[in-house]
Amino acid sequence: MSYLLRGLAAGGGLRIIAADTTRLVAEAARRHQTSPTASAALGRTLTGALTLAHVLLKNPRDRVTLRLRGGGPLGGVIADAGLDGTVRGYVTNPEVYLPPRSDGKLDVGGALGPGGDLQVIRAHAPYGDPYSSSVPLASGEIAEDIAVFLAQSEQIASAVLLGVYLEEERVTRAGGVLLQALPSCDDAALALLEANVRAFQLTEAMAHRSLLEILEELCWGLEFIPLETALPLSFHCRCSEQKALTAIAYFSPAEREAMIAEDGGAEAVCHWCGEKRWLTPEQLRSISREELRCPDCSTLWYRQGQLTIVREQELCACGRAVKLPN
Repeated sequence: MSYLLRGLAAGGGLRIIAADTTRLVAEAARRHQTSPTASAALGRTLTGALTLAHVLLKNPRDRVTLRLRGGGPLGGVIADAGLDGTVRGYVTNPEVYLPPRSDGKLDVGGALGPGGDLQVIRAHAPYGDPYSSSVPLASGEIAEDIAVFLAQSEQIASAVLLGVYLEEERVTRAGGVLLQALPSCDDAALALLEANVRAFQLTEAMAHRSLLEILEELCWGLEFIPLETALPLSFHCRCSEQKALTAIAYFSPAEREAMIAEDGGAEAVCHWCGEKRWLTPEQLRSISREELRCPDCSTLWYRQGQLTIVREQELCACGRAVKLPN
C-alpha cells in the first residue's frame, strides 16, 4: 500500500511530510507504458503533488496541479492531487528514453530540458477561480524545482527529496519527503537538518527501511514526532463513461456518424490515466441535447446543460463572430 505520514521535529520547528508511493507510481507507469526516464519523471511529479497538497491546501475538496514543461523531448509532465490521498498524472511523450547520467541516475532533467517552468495550480471547490503561480525550472530534476517554488512563491525554506528506482524497467521503489522550516526553528536545528539531508539517499534507504524509520534517520538529533496515522494513497482518476460522451459531443453529428460507419463506434482514451472506453453506435447517437455550431466550420459554440463554451461576439477558430441563443 502507498501511504503518507506527517509529523514535526525540532520541538515543532520543522514540518515533515513523507510518502511511500511505490505501488501507485508502478500503476501509473503500467497504465501509461512509460520508459524508465518517463517513469522517473512521472513518479517524482505524482509524489511531489501529493506532498504539496498537504502544504498548500486546506479544504478536503480542493486540488493542486503540478505541471512541469521544458524544451526537452519529454515535453512535459503533470499531476493532480488532493488531501484525500488520490493522485493522477501523465507525461506528454511517455516513450522518451535518455541514457543514465554519469552518476548512474536517470536523466529526468535532460528529458524535461532547459528553458521551461514549474506551474502550480490550486483549484478551490466548489467555487472560486483556480489560483496559479510559476517559477522557471531550476534543474528539471523536479525535487529541486519544487523547493525553489516554495522558497520563491510561498517564502518557505524547504528541502525536497524525491526518488524513483527501477529494476529491469519496473518501478520497485518510489517516494518523497518534504521538510519545511517553521518560524520557530532555530539555526542549530537547520544546520543539523541540512547535514542529515546531504548524507541521505532516499531510494537506497527505501530498500530496507520503513517510511517511519527513514524519517527518524533524516531527523537524527531533532526528534521526529508523528502527527497521525498513515493516510492511504492511490492513483485514481475521475474519468467516466459520461465524461467520455461529453468529450465526443464536441464532434459534429456528421463526424459521429462517420465514426459509426468507419469503425462501428468510437474509442475514448483518458489522457490522465490511459483508461480506454468503447462507445457504441447507440451511445454516440444518444448525444442529442440542443447545441449550436459554427455554420462555417462546425466548431461547437453551445450545448444545452454545459457551461458556456465560447462567449458572444468572440471569434471562432475560422474567424466568424460567435452568435449565441438568448
